[in-house]
Amino acid sequence: MTATKSTNITWHEPLVTQADRDLRNGYKGVVLWFTGLPSSGKSTLAHQTEKKLFDRGCNAYVLDGDNIRHRLNRDLSFTPDDRAENIRRIGEVANLFSDAGIIVITAFISPYRADRAQARALNEPGRFFEVYCKCSLQTCEARDPKGLYRQARKGEITAFTGISAPYEEPENPELVVETDKQSLDECAAKILRFLEARDVIPACS
Repeated sequence: MTATKSTNITWHEPLVTQADRDLRNGYKGVVLWFTGLPSSGKSTLAHQTEKKLFDRGCNAYVLDGDNIRHRLNRDLSFTPDDRAENIRRIGEVANLFSDAGIIVITAFISPYRADRAQARALNEPGRFFEVYCKCSLQTCEARDPKGLYRQARKGEITAFTGISAPYEEPENPELVVETDKQSLDECAAKILRFLEARDVIPACS
């Protein structure tokens, strides 16, 4: 964990708690941490899930890997150290969103188990759910909407996850969605059923 460099700072306890927001909202603020290979469908599924939650009256928000690197983390590269810092920052931001009563959905490759574990540790039990967007490398390469796999195979992109950089599959994710075997709607519906079962959102009447 990055050491705190600031001095003369004090942590202020809130008067409004996360539980207070849960009670008023009628659902829980949680982190849905989508992880998977590039082109495994994380962002597409994240936005589909966000829309379905929004339609159910829940405040949900997607933190997308590419979007975050355009602004908040535009100073970071794809070295192992910068990847770790990228995920560290997002873990902190996601925790703040959750505390504010929002169902936050992160769509990041987040290839390293240790980094995902660090993000999980920021949250209370039952507030962080790792969702593995499982998809074969062959299918991811066939999709390749940005042409990145093709460039990585040619050596034009270095440290590309799944080709020249590792991806450490989740060992015990709360949920696995097989995006190469199920449709987008089927995967999103599975996530909502999971949230209902965990009492994050109320079941549809």
